[in-house]
Amino acid sequence: MPKILTTHTLHPRASAMLTGAGELVVASALDADTLATEARNADIIIVRAPLPSALFEGATKLRAAIRHGAGLDMVPMEAATAAGVLVANVPAVNARSVAEYVMFAALALLRRFRMVDRDLRAKGWLAGRDHTILASELAGKTIGIVGFGAIGQAVGHIAAHGFGLNVVATTRSMRPAPDRVGFLSIDALVEQSDIIVLCCPLTPETRGLINRERIGRMKPHALLINISRGPVIDDDALIEALQKDRIGGAALDVFATQPLPPNHPYFSFDNVIVTPHMAGITEQSMMRMGVGSADETLLVLANKLPVNLRNPEVVEHYRRRFPADA
Repeated sequence: MPKILTTHTLHPRASAMLTGAGELVVASALDADTLATEARNADIIIVRAPLPSALFEGATKLRAAIRHGAGLDMVPMEAATAAGVLVANVPAVNARSVAEYVMFAALALLRRFRMVDRDLRAKGWLAGRDHTILASELAGKTIGIVGFGAIGQAVGHIAAHGFGLNVVATTRSMRPAPDRVGFLSIDALVEQSDIIVLCCPLTPETRGLINRERIGRMKPHALLINISRGPVIDDDALIEALQKDRIGGAALDVFATQPLPPNHPYFSFDNVIVTPHMAGITEQSMMRMGVGSADETLLVLANKLPVNLRNPEVVEHYRRRFPADA
């Protein structure tokens, strides 16, 4: 029976789909050595934690690494492709979840929720209400979206149609903009936006995209929301801007180092919301990601190619390992 190794427990619906298709095994730990060891006799690995490149050298039976989600930075693509292993993902299924998080974060920052809640609990009713004089509304502000894929589009739709925001975006393709969205260069977007949302993938081009110069172009009251990947932001530059009150605040769900150390400077700011990489995680999105990864697993075990194959150049090598007519 094929072995299906998963880095994390799957949603019950996804587990049920795989019953009978193979032996479903949850990794006993997520360190590189354990994953490499436990993948040696696996046919499929479902990925929700970073994989070491060495895993692909020893996993001689491995057919596919299937990402439980959209981002591919957890999978060493070159190593997988060199080993003749298919890489697939489950795109777009958590776009609504992430978009809702973005609006929640923007509202919480504008309404000073952290400070209101803290002072109401510690100092009483009037202390909590003292913050309301500085609260602000979303409607009429400009939200700038960096990266206009499925998540960026979901953010834009909710922002424009649900909250009356002006929506601008920047994207590599600069294709014709949808209704109620204007496309700008990254520098123009940073200068004009009241709320900047990072939705882009982590690539060599986006690493350090929000650097000291671009943070310096932001409006004094601007908010920065990152649901992309931590290294898209220059942390030192953002911390300096927060310390000097050069921007209005930030909501950060992803970080260059995860877990974020408990003594990290981000925890010291009242106008910074820190969350543990959870923007895309809800009961509903976990079900969709689990079902999507199970669907792709079943296709590969049936000797078919996954729908969302992300390294198509591997197919010739893969078919030498697992012929289509086998």
